[in-house]
Amino acid sequence: MLPPAPGWLQPVRTDGGALPERPPAWTDARAAAALVCLFPGADRAVRVVLTERVEHGGLHSGEISLPGGKVEPDDADPVATALREAAEEVGLDAAACGLQILGFLEPTWIPASNFLVTPVVGLAVRTPSLAADPREVFAIFDAAVEAFLPGAPRAVVERTIGGWPLRYGAYLVAGRLVWGATARILAQLGEVLATEQDRPTAARLPGRRPRPVRRPGG
Repeated sequence: MLPPAPGWLQPVRTDGGALPERPPAWTDARAAAALVCLFPGADRAVRVVLTERVEHGGLHSGEISLPGGKVEPDDADPVATALREAAEEVGLDAAACGLQILGFLEPTWIPASNFLVTPVVGLAVRTPSLAADPREVFAIFDAAVEAFLPGAPRAVVERTIGGWPLRYGAYLVAGRLVWGATARILAQLGEVLATEQDRPTAARLPGRRPRPVRRPGG
């Protein structure tokens, strides 16, 4: 069992109404995958690739997100989807940066678009060379994973989305608000990393697979 993302990130309706609950796996939620691409920064901190989406009037216009998208029929598994989408959106060359797939975090449901997103965690040996697809990505940036550890600075936002007056938690990173599914995914990663940090040193020796991930089929 992975530790859950913190509850303060979850949206609530300020008018007292109820939000839809996450559907069970057998419902009609659309399958998607996102790449949590970690890499060593120049400041020796582990960093994660993020994007700011193009404003086009759609549900997720202008949001901060991880590279990713819906599963296509030719995708063998969530890893294939995440790598394909990352190549399309930000020009990620997995071989060039030495990307190693570690495993998965918990699937995250996005009510507004009815996507069930599988986060795929990968670790690059080298800083990836990236270029935005201008049709989808307005800007590419990165953030230290420290920004998503328990106790990291947080913000509370109120806005109307899809006709619902909402209040939700967010992270302020590089002058941008990271909220919604992206925030929940990265917060769970932060919870896992904090848990690993607290484990005895003998349980964290190099070569042992970290707890945040589950191999395909695991």
